[in-house]
Amino acid sequence: MKKNRLLLLLLAIGMTTSLAYAKKAHEMRLLYWNIQNGMWDGQTDDYQRFTDWVSRQQPDVCVWCEAQKNYKTNSGDRERETEAECLDRWKRLAKRYGHKYVYMSAHPDNFPQLLTSKYPIKMQKKITGNKDTIVAHGASWSMMKVGKRKFNIVTLHTWPQRYGYQVPVEKREASAARNEGDIFRSVEMKYICQETILQHKDCKDELWMMMGDFNAISRVDNDTYKLDANSPRFLTHDYILKHTPYKDAFKESHPDGFTTSTGGASRIDFVYMTPALYNFVKDINIVTDSYTKPVRNPQKISNFWHPSDHRPIIVNFRLE
Repeated sequence: MKKNRLLLLLLAIGMTTSLAYAKKAHEMRLLYWNIQNGMWDGQTDDYQRFTDWVSRQQPDVCVWCEAQKNYKTNSGDRERETEAECLDRWKRLAKRYGHKYVYMSAHPDNFPQLLTSKYPIKMQKKITGNKDTIVAHGASWSMMKVGKRKFNIVTLHTWPQRYGYQVPVEKREASAARNEGDIFRSVEMKYICQETILQHKDCKDELWMMMGDFNAISRVDNDTYKLDANSPRFLTHDYILKHTPYKDAFKESHPDGFTTSTGGASRIDFVYMTPALYNFVKDINIVTDSYTKPVRNPQKISNFWHPSDHRPIIVNFRLE
């Protein structure tokens, strides 16, 4: 009898494990986060708190905005990495949380986006602009295959200032008053979309996602902001919503709520998806916990926060 009960128990455990594995095999988890100057906060412990936290989330693919080191922790002293140094560091960090593949976006400056993944990714296009349009922090279009499905991943980080691009210091106040930063961002966005999703006539039926720090708010959150409906601050997201098939995945899943994605009170980090991809979304959340909650640097060094001035976004896909 004891042997029979033990056998039944072992079978039950085995069955439970198999079911759990089968369920996980049909899911995919995306983690996006603007980590502020290459995780400025993480240098003091060789990024151990950071990678421990990522490991607990068990992501399949990560998109890190501002992946390159620019300053020393707890100071405004410059400490810039080369691209090779940045990639080497990320290969070491990604290994800690189980990711084998590391890819970097185009970046005219030191603010690249970086992807790490359990799956191989093919870089389709690195985007910096042309003679008429500049993409200030660069963007990328990548393709990842999971099983038989192909996922198009567009990453970006638009111009962050209220004044226009490369405006001299003495003219910035007037430029900001004319909303030239908002206008510049909307031009960046149009170019990025035209170089990626809008090149595919059947894109709404394909699996596309576009994410990053847009440095712009959306009119879908205007119940919170209460701005004039014609505010130029909405230009960037208006272009996406009017001219592409993308859905704002977070708003689609949380239609009646507002959650800031920063240390302040703005949602400027977005994950957009085509309807075909959004159909696979199980849930999407902006994550605030004991580690990710932004805390202003007590010395008020520049505009630095711990661990970042942004909050991560996690998306769970059910791929059945």
